[in-house]
Amino acid sequence: MVVFSEDHIQETRRRGRIEVICGSMFSGKTEELIRRLKRAKFARQRVEIFKPAIDTRYSEEEVVSHDSNSIASTPIDSSASILLFSSDKDVVGIDEAQFFDEGLVDVCNKLADNGIRVIVAGLDMDFRRVPFGPIPALLAIADEVTKVHAICVKCGNLAYATHRITKSEKRVLLGEKADYEPLCRTCYMEALKEETENK
Repeated sequence: MVVFSEDHIQETRRRGRIEVICGSMFSGKTEELIRRLKRAKFARQRVEIFKPAIDTRYSEEEVVSHDSNSIASTPIDSSASILLFSSDKDVVGIDEAQFFDEGLVDVCNKLADNGIRVIVAGLDMDFRRVPFGPIPALLAIADEVTKVHAICVKCGNLAYATHRITKSEKRVLLGEKADYEPLCRTCYMEALKEETENK
């Protein structure tokens, strides 16, 4: 026998899903994540936002877009920690997902299977155009994928990849406009050619 209650109605209406927002740097991924999460909060849904603890570029405890929009977040070191803070939430947001471990894929699946809406934002490729971290697997299991594009700083077309300006071969190098630029495919290839010629 089910006792009628408001909580029961809310639970039966919950629809777990995974939404992935991906693209190059400066494409508006975090901006879109913040927009969706703020709408969920406006709808009085219980929201929790996570970001990798290593990302302290703008703030240690907020998710901040390149346009300086922000939302409070919980910095964590491991994707497993997300499950500890999410059991009573309706919506979970995850920013800079490419920096998390591969366990993030299972975490997102578990959350969605339990009726939680999961919104993930992250780079789909690193500066070498190699699929980045858990993002490829998240794209495969997502209910919805949104690919956003920056504008190529060389020609004004839609950007395809993130080109690293700084001379470093480290895969993870937290940076900004002084370190990276969004480029279309043609301009990216031209930039690589110039770098090879200047070596």
